[in-house]
Amino acid sequence: MSERDAPRRPHPVPGGFPLPLHGAGNPLSRGRGTSPGSFALAADVGGPLAYSSPDTPGMPGPSDKTAWDFMPDGWAMADGRWRPPARFEPVTQLDYARLGIVTPEMKRVAEREGHLAPERVRDEVAAGRMIIPANRRHLRGKLDPAGIGRAGHTKVNANIGASPEGSGTACELEKLAWAQRWGADAVMDLSTGADLDLTREAVIAASTLPVGTVPIYSMIAGRRIEELTERMILDEIEHQAAQGVDFFTIHAGVRREHVPLAAQRLIGIVSRGGSLLAKWMLVRGRENPMYALFDEICAIVRRYDVAFSLGDGLRPGALADATDEAQLAELGTLGELTERAWRHGCQVMVEGPGHVPFDQIELNIKLERRLCHGAPFYVLGPVVTDVFPGYDHITSCIGATAAAYHGAAMLCYVTPKEHVGLPRLDDVKQGCVAYKIAAHAADVALGIPGARDWDDELTAARAALDWEKHFALAFDPEGARALRDEHLGLGADYCSMCGRDWCAVRISNEVGATAAGQRDPR
Repeated sequence: MSERDAPRRPHPVPGGFPLPLHGAGNPLSRGRGTSPGSFALAADVGGPLAYSSPDTPGMPGPSDKTAWDFMPDGWAMADGRWRPPARFEPVTQLDYARLGIVTPEMKRVAEREGHLAPERVRDEVAAGRMIIPANRRHLRGKLDPAGIGRAGHTKVNANIGASPEGSGTACELEKLAWAQRWGADAVMDLSTGADLDLTREAVIAASTLPVGTVPIYSMIAGRRIEELTERMILDEIEHQAAQGVDFFTIHAGVRREHVPLAAQRLIGIVSRGGSLLAKWMLVRGRENPMYALFDEICAIVRRYDVAFSLGDGLRPGALADATDEAQLAELGTLGELTERAWRHGCQVMVEGPGHVPFDQIELNIKLERRLCHGAPFYVLGPVVTDVFPGYDHITSCIGATAAAYHGAAMLCYVTPKEHVGLPRLDDVKQGCVAYKIAAHAADVALGIPGARDWDDELTAARAALDWEKHFALAFDPEGARALRDEHLGLGADYCSMCGRDWCAVRISNEVGATAAGQRDPR
């Protein structure tokens, strides 16, 4: 048993209340510190909970199904294993995982995670609880595969993209480089302006991160939504898959019957894809073509191993509309689509809200876990209050921390420009930093092995008043260094907030040395 996992005797709590230790491994690194341990559940990697928060009473439990319960036609169980039909050729990471094969991409994911063996990554992919968005075309380029699933570290996605109001390919490539510099794990090109095709191609060629898109944006470029045909939809999806896009947001869960439910909202449908398809259905008087064509779309994305990011076209855009009938009706359909995609051998994650009051976040996350059978949940925020335009990277990363702690696998960043303008370079940085904070905080709280090593190393440097190491370990060394008063210099064993005589850390070190008999108390 490692020192980290060794049981610790809980220290007494005033009033006799027991500490809520639920069995999670103690996150102390190499025996440092005095904390009693994580209050999360014991790790269940290989099961439906992986790393999980305890359920508040009334929360739905996890599904008892996985991707193994939704096998493609022709597969048969023999000798305790699923066997594919004759002449079956694996294409997707899910295909290989179902066959028991560890791919180079799975090995790379395990290497990057640190706490997962390649075989565990394979098994999580086979269960549908983890995806590796890695288009076969993009793998020939610069892509460094990443795993998205609750058994791994929380991932962060950065949105970039030109709009009709400004920017262009060169500017978006700068944003991509900035997102990579500031720790994004994936990037979405949401361009609706400039040369969409050129920008997408350039981003894929330059990106080491998985690249996602929302294909409907290109489908309607230069035309009205009601002119969109089924052939246009399939052709554009094929085209973008051939370019190397790693995951697609497809708003197939917005059904015709759901649209009237959103009409009662304070702000209606705030998803671009959701609103466009709602208009198409109203004008045409027909079902959502993304839903109607879903099997054909699955056939296309499987050929290139593009992962689905099943879009939340009815996500709430205000606290007043959160967890409403429209949102939950769509979520039920996303569960159905998850099952259908797995039957085609396609990888799936599910997108989630949006604007959600803090008290409703856990239910939203755990309801998806139940209805979508543990498929990775990818959430925007959630934004927990509506009255701070210009600061929504903060209002949303508060919700994002809770979402990741309760089970979300990837967080879509929000920048200070959310709701008010097109993000620029510094907005990308601010969004990434805020969401790296949220992701890391959740990983530490969940007790993911090694998640707190970084924190403990920096704390040791702070305790030693080693400013050089303190800054070197900071997420943004230059930024932290710039905030320190220059006149003090690195040699000073205090900061300008307290001054030398009031520095608690320096005084504490003297107290410790005195108690150990290493220093004269005078």
